[in-house]
Amino acid sequence: MNHAVLTVLWMAADNLLADGVPRDTGPDFGKASPFGLLVIVLLMLGTFGLVWSMNRQLKKLPESFDPEHPDADQAADEGTVGSASSGDLPSDDGPESAPPQS
Repeated sequence: MNHAVLTVLWMAADNLLADGVPRDTGPDFGKASPFGLLVIVLLMLGTFGLVWSMNRQLKKLPESFDPEHPDADQAADEGTVGSASSGDLPSDDGPESAPPQS
């Protein structure tokens, strides 16, 4: 019942408020100005220019970024991998083989 009362009140308020609202049925309704056409054309030209420029830049990229001779890169990376000796790492034999905690 509460829902029905709210619906009736809502419809009554809507009818009272909507009486002064002009309807969109005049002779100029739906007509666009030449300025709107200009904006659309400029947006299309800008989009076309951006896509064309992006394609030119993408054609400049190499097929692959992998180096042909990675030896120099690997030599530089060996210092960054980690220098922990095998004695510093716990083994996978289980909890019994772990060094005692102090």
